[in-house]
Amino acid sequence: MRAKTILTVLFFVSLGLPLIVLLRALPQKGDAVAETAGAEEILVTTAPLAAGTLLRAHDVGWQEVPGPVGKGEVVRPGAAARELRPEADEEARATVYGAALREAVAAGEPIHRKTIVKPGDRDFLQFVLPPGARAIAIPVTTGGASTGLLYPGDRVDVILTQKFNDTGAPLTRRSVSETVVENLRVLVIDALDAKAAASNTFGRTVTLEVMPDQAEKINVAAELGKLSLTLRSVSGADGIAANSVPGPGKASGIKPTWAGDVSPALGGALSPERVLTAERPPVDVIRGSHAAESIKSQ
Repeated sequence: MRAKTILTVLFFVSLGLPLIVLLRALPQKGDAVAETAGAEEILVTTAPLAAGTLLRAHDVGWQEVPGPVGKGEVVRPGAAARELRPEADEEARATVYGAALREAVAAGEPIHRKTIVKPGDRDFLQFVLPPGARAIAIPVTTGGASTGLLYPGDRVDVILTQKFNDTGAPLTRRSVSETVVENLRVLVIDALDAKAAASNTFGRTVTLEVMPDQAEKINVAAELGKLSLTLRSVSGADGIAANSVPGPGKASGIKPTWAGDVSPALGGALSPERVLTAERPPVDVIRGSHAAESIKSQ
């Protein structure tokens, strides 16, 4: 009888030990789940930024926050969402690209939606343009930096390309390209779908920050030929970061590039006789009462 009782007690003890271990483990597991759920990541600045700065990829990054997320902050998609759609992470960051800061922020500060203003908002240019500056929208050709390499905040040069037909000039002087304005900041790049691009000589419309005299030069250049943009380095030749103020009113010391400078073969496209004819037209000579006589120049 005593042996039977002992066996019964041991049986119940064997059942109770796993139950006790399980009950003690449940709160720990719950705490771990709660801790994981609260460790969200938000978008913050990676460096001190001045008011009016156009946000780019290197200006923002994710930072983990232990507590609850504040209202209006940009939250990183969860691990499960990123696993299903890896592009979701960059899409969340891209929601602030091209937006301007309403006020200066320190490094590591959260980016609140109320502290940024996006292109298309009524007061966008009010926060972006420095005193005295203007904004001008220009159509640019589909080649070069205008096909997708540019982002708001980049700095560019404006290049004018002209073609002269039926002028009597030699082939080497019928096309020319020149930089008309330098070091301008890109403010807005329009969104153009593939169908519109296929039916349009100009790929996109880009809004640039300019001074009044630069706006005049660009308007004249647009009447003369095609405009394109070239992307500049974020720093100058001396390694100093590019100024946020528009560059000088005209290109400094940059000479035009003619067709003959690009292709020396154009000089041999015409025979020497035709070149002389094109460059030295006949001269009419009248001697006394005789009829005019055409003489070729030597």
